[in-house]
Amino acid sequence: MNRVKCALTIAGTDPSGGAGIQADLKTFQELQSYGMSVVTSVVAQNTTGVSAVHHLPVTMLKQQLYAVSDDMPIDALKTGMVATIDMMEVLKQWLKETEAAYVMDPVMVATSGDPLIEEKARDYLRKELVPLTTLVTPNIPEAEYLTGKAIETEEAMKKAAEELVEVYGAGAALVKGGHLRGHAVDYLYDGNEMTVLEAERIDTNNTHGTGCTYSAAITAYLSRGDTLKEAVRKSKYFVTEAIRHSFDLGAGSGPTNHFATRKETMKG
Repeated sequence: MNRVKCALTIAGTDPSGGAGIQADLKTFQELQSYGMSVVTSVVAQNTTGVSAVHHLPVTMLKQQLYAVSDDMPIDALKTGMVATIDMMEVLKQWLKETEAAYVMDPVMVATSGDPLIEEKARDYLRKELVPLTTLVTPNIPEAEYLTGKAIETEEAMKKAAEELVEVYGAGAALVKGGHLRGHAVDYLYDGNEMTVLEAERIDTNNTHGTGCTYSAAITAYLSRGDTLKEAVRKSKYFVTEAIRHSFDLGAGSGPTNHFATRKETMKG
C-alpha cells in the first residue's frame, strides 16, 4: 500500500480560520496531503486585523518540531509567521536535519497591515533561512524588503526573483504581483528559467489569507511529487479560484474559499 503524502506547516494561528495554520491545514486537506502543524505564535486576529500576539516559548517550538520529525514522515514543509530570531535559530538547526522540500512564505505583515515579525528578525530570515529554501514566495512589499529595492513594474519583479536566488541563495523565488495594477501576474525563477504565471484579477476585497493558501498549496503539491513548476502552476489556479469564490464573512477582508475547486463549489 502506498503511504499517504505528508505536509507540515510551521506558522502562527488565525482563530477566524482564513490565514495562518488554519488556512494551511484546510489547503493540505483539499489537495489530499496529510496535514501536520507546529505553532510558532498564537495570534488574536480576524478579518479586520490583529489585536494581540503571544509567541510560544522557544523550547516548545523545538519540542513540537522534533515530536513531528522523530515520528512522522515529512514530504514537504512550509513556514509562515516565525517572529523572532530565537525561533529562527531553532528552526534553522532543525531544517538542516530534514531533507523535505521547504517553501517559505516570508510573512512579515498581515493583510490588514499589522506587523507580525520583529524588525531584527527580518534580517536574520534573509541571511540565514532564505538560503535553506526550495522556494521563497514573497509578495511585492516582502520582496522589496528582502532585496532592499522598490518594485513598481513587472520587470522589477523579475529582477527581484533573480536576486533572491542568485544573491541571497534561495532555491527558487516566486514574486507575486497582487499589489500591482492590472492582471494578476507572478514570476517564478528557479536559477535557470523565468516562468510567468498569469490570471485575471478578481474584483473583491476578500483576500484574507491568500499568501498562506498559495504557499500551502505549493507545499501540498510538492509533497505529492509534483515538480516545482507544476506545483506553482496548479497552486496559482487553486488560489485564483479560492479568491473568485471567496466568502463575505466578517467586517474586514473576508477569507478565501478553500473548497472552491471541488466539483460542487461552495460559493460565498
